[in-house]
Amino acid sequence: MIVATDAPLLSRQLSRLARRAHLGLARTGGTAHNGSGDFAVAFSTGNRFVMGQTVHGLHEVDNAGMSGLFDGTAEATEEAIVNALCAATEIVGRDGKVAPVLPLRPLAALLERHRSVE
Repeated sequence: MIVATDAPLLSRQLSRLARRAHLGLARTGGTAHNGSGDFAVAFSTGNRFVMGQTVHGLHEVDNAGMSGLFDGTAEATEEAIVNALCAATEIVGRDGKVAPVLPLRPLAALLERHRSVE
């Protein structure tokens, strides 16, 4: 998972933000099994500098302001996974094993019945 933001964050804050992507994965049913290969990285474009010049001042979001970024990261990750599942096409793999498409109409009815869609 890749988390990109224009919020001015420093490396320790980006590490914390990247860990929140796993919450979005968990919301979709992922449990990070041993060997799953799930990892997340985060980067920010909020602090820019010119290569070769000494950086004199970096900005950072106050830690009290990080909660909204954490929420947004989890929600965006969850939505990206759901979007990928809904856009996937059927594939045939090794030994003819078929991974069918997700049936979208029954999915929409299920989500509506459980009030997950507004």
